Amino acid sequence: MSRTSNRANGDVIRDFLSVADLLEEPPLAQLYAYLAREGEATVQELMDALDLAQGTAYTYVNRLVDAGAIEATTDDLPRRYVARKIDLTVTAADGTREYTITPTLIDAVARRGTDGDIDTYIDRHGIAGLATALTYAVDRERGTVTHRLMARDLDISPLAAEIIL
Repeated sequence: MSRTSNRANGDVIRDFLSVADLLEEPPLAQLYAYLAREGEATVQELMDALDLAQGTAYTYVNRLVDAGAIEATTDDLPRRYVARKIDLTVTAADGTREYTITPTLIDAVARRGTDGDIDTYIDRHGIAGLATALTYAVDRERGTVTHRLMARDLDISPLAAEIIL
């Protein structure tokens, strides 16, 4: 779902709204994240892996297909579904902050219901704060940033930065 400036405005708006749904509803994010990790799956495989009732699984799949977040890979039955790539950058109204919404962020939101640390972090800092923390976490894994650099950039204590990372 990566979008560039040559896309029609309607597509960009639809993509933004579908991403907003994923960030607001952890169960939808969980289904999307599963497909992003596993590659593709049938509704039955999603039901088994995510412990979803049949009606719920079909509702979620249909919502995500309608939103353009996932798509069927075949018309044959049973259909297999795959996650579309999401790489959406949002700039704050004041132009000073930029957030990139990626499958990693959606996966973290999906874990909100089962991971108390993520839930608490989102409650305290919002989705934007989580996006920022994940960016630093990825950079730390790559060896391009330390907790001290993060602390300086975000004006927090080095201890807080280490805990976040």
